[in-house]
This record gives sequence, structure tokens and C-alpha cells, in this order.
Amino acid sequence: MGNELNAYLLGGGIGSMAAAAFMIRDDGFCGENIFILEVKSVVGGSMDGAGNPTDGYSLRGGRMLTTDNYECTWDLFKSIPSLNFPGKSVFDETMEFNQQHKSNSMARLVDRRRGKVPVSSMGFSMANRQELLKLTQAGEAELGASCITDWLSPEFFETEFWYMWVTTFAFQPWHSAVEFKRYLHRFMLEFTRIETLGGVKRTIYNQYDSLILPLKSWLATQNVHFVLDCQVMDLERTTAKGKLVVTGIHYQQSGESKTISVKDGDLVFLQNGSMTDASSLGSMTSAPKKLTKQDCTSWNLWEKLAAENPDFGNPAAFNSSIAESCWESFTVTLKNPKFFDKILEFSGNQAGTGGLITFKDSNWLMSIVLAYQPHFINQPADVQVFWGYALLPDRVGNFVPKPMDECNGEEILRELCGHLRFDLDIVESANCIPCRMPYITSMFMPRLRSDRPLPIPRSSKNLALISQFVEIPDDVVFTVEYSVRAAQMAVYEFLSIDRPIPPISHHDKSLHVQFEALVKAFK
Repeated sequence: MGNELNAYLLGGGIGSMAAAAFMIRDDGFCGENIFILEVKSVVGGSMDGAGNPTDGYSLRGGRMLTTDNYECTWDLFKSIPSLNFPGKSVFDETMEFNQQHKSNSMARLVDRRRGKVPVSSMGFSMANRQELLKLTQAGEAELGASCITDWLSPEFFETEFWYMWVTTFAFQPWHSAVEFKRYLHRFMLEFTRIETLGGVKRTIYNQYDSLILPLKSWLATQNVHFVLDCQVMDLERTTAKGKLVVTGIHYQQSGESKTISVKDGDLVFLQNGSMTDASSLGSMTSAPKKLTKQDCTSWNLWEKLAAENPDFGNPAAFNSSIAESCWESFTVTLKNPKFFDKILEFSGNQAGTGGLITFKDSNWLMSIVLAYQPHFINQPADVQVFWGYALLPDRVGNFVPKPMDECNGEEILRELCGHLRFDLDIVESANCIPCRMPYITSMFMPRLRSDRPLPIPRSSKNLALISQFVEIPDDVVFTVEYSVRAAQMAVYEFLSIDRPIPPISHHDKSLHVQFEALVKAFK
């Protein structure tokens, strides 16, 4: 591994990949000296996308991107060459694609009685507006570890705003009031167009094919090492001058125990925790297995570090209640255009222009989104793929008499067709792959500021943390941006890089945006 300094990135998600790219681009760090260790056989972490037309495609998640908020993400992808258009960056191709395919949802909320639900009004009472204003103006110390329900009345959770906001961002009423407040500020510009999702930007394909693949390809050309099927078991660590120093990395690969010696000056980056840990896939005939903490691989190291030093936060605040952080998604592969044609007729939106369609009276609180096709690089022209999810998978369905998390793909399609009033034959031969994710909104759990460590904890000399579970003032978790910003912050601090990190865009400080939001709130 040479005499030069090495960097070891533990976990192969977007945070680690971004950190590697920033080291190379902004410090001239040698790619050959960067090692990304990943427990799975593929990098990308939660930003996955896999499958084929025969066995069906599968995406665990779908991410909302905007050009108005993802400052560090686009700073990164302006530097990453497109795989589709020589001479262009991933940023260039994405912006050009969105110029051609603009978001303008015409069926954001629907129910069985009315069809499309009118969404020109947010549905607020004066009391709702006062409560929301009080919450947005409260300081984080005052909010503490309180829940959203501690600040908003029960009737607030029946407003059109709540249904649109929570299905766009995946909040639950019992989640962190601090995080909800941060979202209201960070995405105030989106509040002004929440009913059309006009600010949403999409990648050409799913985000694995459009973001992870070109980033991985570029890192490979820089000779970065990808060490796959490799589970990091423990870190050798000592203390020098009051600072934690990692001196070794113990991992298992192909049944063998191995150790990396970490030299003085080497850097270690750990992805502490994972929102998709213990996720499981089902099929048309079987529900996903209900995996638990015992099936996780991402929490142990963080828990060991936190038990020894409070600077490393408190993972128990996030991973202790699967019932409060679990939801389920599903990916449907079709070989007949009837469903897409019928949705166009129903919604008025061509695939790729409508964003989420949320079934407001669904017991599961189910939503679907039809992306521009093809959604996968290897997707044939006669195949369509769409994605959906439900925030309340523990509830009994409206058309299928069982909870979603006990349903197979066929039953989920039956429930969906019931809400749409579509005949089941419209999805005949469809392949629906459900995915249960027990920790998918764990980062939204009520927490104190001390529960999240800094990207480089004060008492750490050579270990940084990159994940959705670190503390970045004013920014919001459950976004690609959060992982990329954490990576950029850690890399720049460790390597003393004299280049400004793109600042968070405070649209909430704009008088124009404030006025537009006020007008929207009073409609």
C-alpha cells in the first residue's frame, strides 16, 4: 500500500464515494491510496437500482432532487463526466433532461370519492397557521427531543398540506419536531409549489444508474480500490493527547479475518448507521421477511465508539424503535403499456412529469410515481417500471384484509388497483417486488443535538463520520445532499483544503419566498 498516506472509507454509499472524489479533485490525493470497503457486492449504499426485465426491477427508494437546495451534490456532479453524453458532466445532462421534462403534477392527491383532490388550498384553519408559525420560529433548544405532535393539533394532520408534505418527504406525526422545522425552512421554496412539485428535478434514469454508476466509473479511472463483500468488524484504537486514533481495521472477507494497519497520518471515514440496513425484498408470491436489529451490519461500530465517548453521539436515539421508523416500498415491472396509458388518462400527466400520486384515503397512505421511461439503462423499450411506497405498512388495507408488511406483490397490486378503480387485468403479468425497510426514517426520530456526532468528533484525530446521523447545522437528513455535504466537510477539515464549501441556500430568508409562502398558507 506504499509509503504515501492512505484513506480508508468504511461503507460504500454516496458519502464515501463523494469523500473519495473530493479528496482527489480538491486535494490531489492519489486515487491508488483510497480504499472503499463495502459489505455488499455493489457500491452505492441506499442509492440502489437493480434487476432485469425477466426477474423484475427493484429500487428501495426514490429521491427528490432540486437545483435550488442540493449545493454540494451539484458541486460534485459538475466534475463527474456523463456516461451518456461525451464532453458533458452528470450535472449538465441532468439539467438538460429537466429542461425537456418539467414537473407539473396534476393529480398530487386523489381519493376514491372525488378522484383528484383540489390542492389549490393547503386546508389550514387560522389555528393551524398559528401553530405552524410558532413551530417554525421556535429555537432548536426549545424544541429539544419533542415530536411534531407536541406542536400541532390533531386536525393539522388532516390538511391537504400535511398529506402532500409528508408523502414528499416521508415524515410521520411522531417524528422529530426539530427535523420538521428544518425541512420547513430548508424547503420553504418548495412549500410555494408543493401541489405541483414544480421544483423537483429528476435524473435521466434511476439514481443508481444516473449518479452512482458515473461516480464509480470516474473513481475507477482514478484507481480507487473497491473492496467488496467485506464486513468491517472492529477498529483498533488508542488515545494520544486526548484524541482517539484509529490504528487498525479488522474485517472479514470470504470467511477470512483480515487486518489493515492504519499508519500515522492515514485517514479513516466511517459511514455510521444506515437507513436501509436490514431491508428485505419480497416477490409476487411472498412478503418481505421481517428483519430486525440482529440482521444489521451498520450500527455495531458506531455503538462501540459511542459507548466509549459521548462525542460520538447516541445511536440508540435512532435505532431503537422499528415500529416508528419502518415503511415499505414496491417496484413494478410491466410488459404491457395499459397501466401507463390508464394513469395518463386518469392524471393528465405523461410519465416523468407528474411526481407522486398520493391516495389520501389509503389506510396504508400509499403513493406511486411513474418516472420517464426507460428508468433503467438496460430496460427494453417494451417494458415499463414504476415505484411506490406506503408510510403505514402495519395497517390493514382497504381492499386487502391484511397489513401491507404481510402482503406479497400480487396483493399490493390488488390494493393499488382498488384505489385507482382499475380492473386487475390491467396489471396482468406485472411483477411487483415489495421492499420492507425497518430503519428507513430512523434519522427522523426525536433526538437531542448531542445524539448526533459532528462529522469529525472533537476528540477524534483521524476518524471522521459520514452519514445521515451526523450533525450539520441547518441542513436536513434523508437527502443525498446531507451525505455529500458531510463528506465534503470532513475531507476539507482533515486535509485543510482552502476552497469554500458551497453554502446552504437560505431561501427562507428571501422576502419574496416568505411572501409567496404566506400567500400559499392563506389560500
